[in-house]
Amino acid sequence: MMSVWGNMVKVRPRIRLLIPAVALVLLTAAMSGLSEAGDLTAKEIVSRMDANAYMASAHLVAKLVIRAGNREITKEMEGWVVGNEKAAVTFLNPGDRGTKYLKLGDELWMFFPDAEDLVKISGHMLRQGMMGSDFSYQDALESEKMGELYDFKVAGVEDYGGARCYVLEATALPGKQVSYPRRKIWVDSEKFVAVKEELYAASGRLLKVSRVEELRQKGGRTYASRVVMEDKLKRGSSTTFIIEKIEFDVDIPDDVFSLRSLMR
Repeated sequence: MMSVWGNMVKVRPRIRLLIPAVALVLLTAAMSGLSEAGDLTAKEIVSRMDANAYMASAHLVAKLVIRAGNREITKEMEGWVVGNEKAAVTFLNPGDRGTKYLKLGDELWMFFPDAEDLVKISGHMLRQGMMGSDFSYQDALESEKMGELYDFKVAGVEDYGGARCYVLEATALPGKQVSYPRRKIWVDSEKFVAVKEELYAASGRLLKVSRVEELRQKGGRTYASRVVMEDKLKRGSSTTFIIEKIEFDVDIPDDVFSLRSLMR
C-alpha cells in the first residue's frame, strides 16, 4: 500500500497509499487525443492527477479496517515514504505490534517479530492480501506514476459522489509490470484525484473496485484520507484504509529504509 500508501496518498493509493511516491512525467503519444467532454486531453488529466498524488516524502499514521462477512479487524500503522523508491511501515496494534514492511525499488521485505524472521515477498506471494486485507502486495509495490504505466483515453464525463468526473480507460503499456492490465478511473475534474477505480484482468473480468469516501487538503495538496477496496472475487470482503495523520515533505533519515532497521 505503499502504493497503497502511495495511491492512497496513492500513498496508490491507488495508500496505489495506501502512499502511496513524486517528479513528472513521460506520457505516450496515444494519450494526446482530445477529451470528448472538455478541453483537457487524457495526457493533461493524468499529468495533473500524478502531480497531485506524488510527493517528495511523507510520514503518516493510518489504520486498516478489514471486513470479511460479519467479521471486522482493525490494524494500526505508522509509515514513512520517500519518492517512488522507498517506503517503510510498522504495525502498532497489539496483535501485529512490531511487524514491519520495507519497500526498496521493486523489492518488498517483511519482518515477523515473534519468529525474528525476515522474508522477501516475491512470486505468487505478491498476489496475496497484505496483512489479510483486500490490498495485495502488488498493490503496495506499484508506485510509478500512472502516466508511466498505462495508455489512457477519455471515455466521457460523469457525476460521481457529487463531483463532475473525467472517466478514463487505461491499458497497460507494453513491457510494464502492473497489478491490473486494465483500469477504469473516475477523476474529480476540479481536484484531479481518482475517486473511483475499477480494476480488471486482461480477460476483462472485474477484480476489484476502490472508492474514495473522504478527501482532505493539506499544504495545498488534496489527498484521499479514506479509501475502500472491495475484492469482487470474494463475497462480502472489503478493506478501508484511513489516514488519521499525515505530514508531507518531511526529513526522514536514510536509516529508516535499511534492512538493519527493519529487524530492530
